[in-house]
This record gives sequence, C-alpha cells and structure tokens, in this order.
Amino acid sequence: MNEQDDAVLATAPTDGNGAAAPGGEARNPLLTALGERVRNLRAQRGLTRKAVALAADVSERHLANLEYGTGNASILVLQQVAGALHCSLAELVGDVTTSSPEWLLIRELLENRSEADLRRVRIALGELLGTASVDPARHTRIALIGLRGAGKSTLGQMLADDLDVPFVELSREIEKLAGCSVREIHDLYGTNAYRRYERRALEETIQIYSEVVIATPGGIVSDPATFNELLAHCTTVWLQAAPEEHMGRVAAQGDTRPMAASKEAMDDLRRILSGRAAFYSKADLSVDTSGKSLAQAFQGLRSVAKQSMSAS
Repeated sequence: MNEQDDAVLATAPTDGNGAAAPGGEARNPLLTALGERVRNLRAQRGLTRKAVALAADVSERHLANLEYGTGNASILVLQQVAGALHCSLAELVGDVTTSSPEWLLIRELLENRSEADLRRVRIALGELLGTASVDPARHTRIALIGLRGAGKSTLGQMLADDLDVPFVELSREIEKLAGCSVREIHDLYGTNAYRRYERRALEETIQIYSEVVIATPGGIVSDPATFNELLAHCTTVWLQAAPEEHMGRVAAQGDTRPMAASKEAMDDLRRILSGRAAFYSKADLSVDTSGKSLAQAFQGLRSVAKQSMSAS
C-alpha cells in the first residue's frame, strides 16, 4: 500500500469494513461519475476491488471511496488505478471516445497509427458520412495559414492582385461582425466568443466568394470545426518561416502580440509554433519563406497557387 494514500485521497464516512458508505452528504457529480466509471471498468474486466487495489498499490478502502464518489484522488493515484484496470487515463476520467463500445472499438483501431494513416481515415470518414467536400470552388479559394509574421497579409494581397481575385483578411471580417477589434473581442467577451465570430466570418466568406485569396488568423487551427471547414472549402497553403523571422517581421510592424508582456518572447513564440505546427502541416501545400526576399517568397506562393488552380 502506498503510504501517501491518506494525503492524496480524501476519505468519507465508512461502513463497518472501512469502505465508504453510499449515504451521507451530497456527493460531487464529477467524483460520482468518476466512481461509476471505475466500477464499470472493473466489472468489465472481471476484477475484484481487492485485485485492482493491489495492482494499483492503493488501499482497498481508498479504492472503495473512489468508487463511491467520496474520494478525491490525485492524478497520480488515478494513473495507478488506470494501469491496474488496463485502460488509459482518458478512458478512466471519461471523454467522448469512452461514451460507447463503438467509440472504444474505433479508438482501438486508430491507436498508434501514423499521421498519414490517420489522414486517410479522416478523408475516408468524410466521404462515408457525406461531410467530405464536393465544393467545385475549393481549388479557386486559396487560404493562407501560419503564424503572424509569415507574410499572409502582404503575400496574400500580392497573390490576389496577380490572380485578379478578391483578397479577404479574415481578421478584418471578424472585426466587422463583432463591431470591435480582435483584442476587444477577447477582452470583453472571451476566446469562445472570438471563435464563434471566426467561424461565422469564414462561413460567410466561403458563401460569398468562389474565387478568393484569404489570409487567416494564426490561431484558426485551434478550433477543429473551423479548421475542418477551411480544409473542406479552400486550398490551404502554410506559409512557413523560422521563429526568428516571425518575430522580426511582427516587431517591424510594431505589433508583438501575444508576446508583448513576456520577457521570454522568443520561447513563447517557439512554443506556439511547435504546438500548432502539426495542424499547419495539414495544409494542402506549403511555402517556406525563411531567408527569402519578398519577391522570392511571392514567386514560390504564386507557383503552388497556379498549380492548384490549374488542377480544378
């Protein structure tokens, strides 16, 4: 038994054998639901409480408290219990992929697959469920994604002029819908409200334009539903650049958001880029602008855009 059990798992009124009594004070709904999942998982695996407690290195009494929803376990104890039940911590705590047997079976099929395999599955699922894009204008809507400082606004306007199509900077459309600046949306209404405006601005842009170049906000990949919409209706191009170049270009514009208040701005930027790179890489095309002049970067973008539009 772990000697720290008492410190990490709160106890409650018990029965005569030291197990938590079901009655007593009202239980926390989250802890109650967690306890039910632990009991269900234990039942599914045909394990006794004693066997799970032994494998998890916690006392049987504390495991009972957890199952009754009266024990507030630390994350480390939950990890030990998950290991004893041969499941992931996510399954123990509960998420959408634990809501039904079908979800669990699907998750098992996808576990440990490569990014390439997962992409093929996502596309195949879209076709199977009828959510895959059959938008004939997808190849003539060019959407630029990437961090601020990648050149989306400058290169996007140049590309739109060259192709003789409209240029839309999505951030400006968001501000028009909200009636205030992006900063004010976040400050006054919060990130969730901003994401709603972002989704609406994208949907309206797609509805209005069949030929367009769109410069998207850097964080558009943070909302899966909005990013799926973008991927389905636009040819996406990731404008890449080294972190130092991102920072230099943004600073040259006199704007260091969201790193302005940080003393470790470059580290912050690297973390943001690292966190989003896996999503940016889902773009149809990419253009690396690092070390390139504006003219060179534009020629690279123009080349891939022309190829995409000629494929339509």
